[in-house]
Amino acid sequence: MEKQSAALLSVFSNTALVLFKLIAGSIMGSVSVISEAIHSGIDLLASLVAYFSIKQARKPADTDHPFGHGKFENVSGAFEAILIFLAAAMIIYEAVKKIFEGAEVEKIEAGLVVMLISAIVNLFISTKLFRVAKRTESVALEADAMHLFTDVFTSFGVFLGLVAIKLTHVYIIDPIIAIIVALMIIKASVDLTKKALCDLVDKSLPQNEIDIIENIIKRYSQVTSFHKLRTRKSGDRREIDVHIRMENSTTLIDAHNLCNQIEKDIKSVLPNSYITIHIEPENEE
Repeated sequence: MEKQSAALLSVFSNTALVLFKLIAGSIMGSVSVISEAIHSGIDLLASLVAYFSIKQARKPADTDHPFGHGKFENVSGAFEAILIFLAAAMIIYEAVKKIFEGAEVEKIEAGLVVMLISAIVNLFISTKLFRVAKRTESVALEADAMHLFTDVFTSFGVFLGLVAIKLTHVYIIDPIIAIIVALMIIKASVDLTKKALCDLVDKSLPQNEIDIIENIIKRYSQVTSFHKLRTRKSGDRREIDVHIRMENSTTLIDAHNLCNQIEKDIKSVLPNSYITIHIEPENEE
């Protein structure tokens, strides 16, 4: 529920910022401010995608999805990355067109106020989202937070550019800033794509987490060896599969109790883990 509330907060803040930036950009005739409105519009769409993917990911496992719905968050992250890239392409197109056509920027004060408010609001919201994403290990929420945090820098960059235009009256600064904003957006898109695809293609958990799992298993003298340790991430859930060998004289009850204890120890350090342990006799090849 905490994740959904945070995603909904992002939806409301982005809706307000899109309206403010569009109104200010249209009044001013500023491509850099309008580019920020497009950026926030994409963020709004991304926030909506994040909200619904988080809602979907919370559903329990069913017949069609026996491992749960966690990967809806990863799909959301990849989709958001594509949206960001398309927004950047639109901004670059409009900025290049304005460089060749030329145009003045009017009512700069309105843009200064809107950009400064935008930077402050996005800093507050993104910080909150990052905290919740880290606490709940939500890929979708982290992606949304990353978008908003990028907005902090781009909004402040546009703010500084408008200050420079007001002081110098060199209006070509406006589309140049828009292109810089677009390049920053593309960088965020590439980083997000890499992160989302890692989990979609079942990349192993980070090495430090694998080390934790191995060290927990090694604590127990009843385990003579282990192999075929496989791990992956599905949304905020870790999936762990391992084969462990025990002495041939180990009873079924002892083996069962030991597996339960290993699972409990792993979950105490790596919450929300789904663990499958295969028991083998010591002399099995």
